[in-house]
Amino acid sequence: MRVRMRAFVGVLAAGLILVAAPAPSLAAIPGTPQTWGSNSFGELGTGNNASRFTAGPIVGLTNVVRIGGGREHVIALRNDGTVWTWGSNQHGQQGNGSLVHRSTPGQVSGLAGVVEVAAGHYHSMALMPDGTVRAWGMNGQSQLGDGTRTRRTRPVSVSNLTSVVHIAAGRGHSLAIRSNGTLWAWGYNAFGELGDGTTTTRATPVQVQGGLTGVVEAVGGRDHTLALKSDGTVWAFGDNTYGQLGDGTTTHRSLPVRITTLTGIVAVHAGAYHSVALKSDGTVWAWGRNNLGQLGDGTSTRRTRPVRVGTLTGVVAIGCGRDHGLAVLGDGTVRSWGDNSSGQLGDGTTTIRRSPVTVTGLSNVVQVVAGHSYTAAL
Repeated sequence: MRVRMRAFVGVLAAGLILVAAPAPSLAAIPGTPQTWGSNSFGELGTGNNASRFTAGPIVGLTNVVRIGGGREHVIALRNDGTVWTWGSNQHGQQGNGSLVHRSTPGQVSGLAGVVEVAAGHYHSMALMPDGTVRAWGMNGQSQLGDGTRTRRTRPVSVSNLTSVVHIAAGRGHSLAIRSNGTLWAWGYNAFGELGDGTTTTRATPVQVQGGLTGVVEAVGGRDHTLALKSDGTVWAFGDNTYGQLGDGTTTHRSLPVRITTLTGIVAVHAGAYHSVALKSDGTVWAWGRNNLGQLGDGTSTRRTRPVRVGTLTGVVAIGCGRDHGLAVLGDGTVRSWGDNSSGQLGDGTTTIRRSPVTVTGLSNVVQVVAGHSYTAAL
């Protein structure tokens, strides 16, 4: 579950295809992540398990350029190419050889020169400078892509995958874009979230079918996938129980379908059962489940087609947690909406918000990620 700055994706949407080279850093000036919300497993990185309802810094980690949010763990990439993790570790998603939760950041050994990180529910991923991918953590649905279902507490190589330029993860599936603009997927596939025309779980990467090429970004929800093409169109597949594929139906799809009402899109993101897109005009659109206001349209009505999130304008980056949404404005402040039962909206309350509110005390933000009931910003 990750996010890009609109300026970067906007260039890609103009028609360029990514090449196999180190991705540019999100943060112009490397910084320290700020976190808020639930902290049951130490996911706020504060050295304790106390939740907080407004943003505050993590402990002992600086020069961070990218972050990724799992269900209850966080992964961070420093400007020296090292990877650091904290939070839940019951499946080895910290990558430190143990199953012990950690409330402060620790380095993942054996990884150097990493150019991108991503986190699924209970697994983690790293993109190496040679275009290969490492993964670790839960592997019960083969989401690590190493041909097994064996849990890994240290990074292993994803099989038969080269020339990768972007990685992402859902609950039990993983995604990679290769330099030729094709999208590859592996892991859990009960709803067709791998996009290969089947519902067969895959232990190694398979190419997403349906003629999907020119992909510049991909994200995984709980059991669905979104793909953004260089022409600004969005394609979706997998679970559609709540309309999270945005095609006007609740029919699951094992092959990509285009969300026809969306054009000029520069970034996409996915929560558990909802999806969000950022348009080139700085507006935000959402669809899917809305019982907790996660679509930000002021209602609790499920939407099978995109609706505008409040009156937001000037947005440059977006993010999603399980049931909440996030937007970074051009001035570096953050707006949030949806479930707030653990204070994950960062407005100092635990009140559900069906329209965007301002996250308290944040400035100069370039990236936001979230998990089940927490949020992190860089």
